[in-house]
Amino acid sequence: QVQLVESGGGLVQPGGSLRLSCAASGRIFSVGPMGWYRQAPGSQRALVATITSGGTTTYADSVKGRFTISRDNAKNTVYLQMNSLKAEDTAVYYCNARVRTSVTVTNDYWGQGTQVTVSS
Repeated sequence: QVQLVESGGGLVQPGGSLRLSCAASGRIFSVGPMGWYRQAPGSQRALVATITSGGTTTYADSVKGRFTISRDNAKNTVYLQMNSLKAEDTAVYYCNARVRTSVTVTNDYWGQGTQVTVSS
């Protein structure tokens, strides 16, 4: 079994910053791509950013230049540094990881979600 535990959400004023963390633990053989998604009320879950084990990153257009995704492979942890936050960034943020639990088994796992609220 694999668990993804997120932390770092909260309430912040527009223009402020937050840093999210997500640590994978459990029966892990290796961790492939990791990413952050978000879901606002009444909307579908949408990709925010992804990062491969080699460090290649992708971002949604709406967060380019403001958010930075990074990872620590030794700790199986992914981070999301969010700067210049806007009200429209308000959402529940979910961590995702593609985890190999054996030579032949790979699955996608999700964290429980952490609320980010941007409001004055």
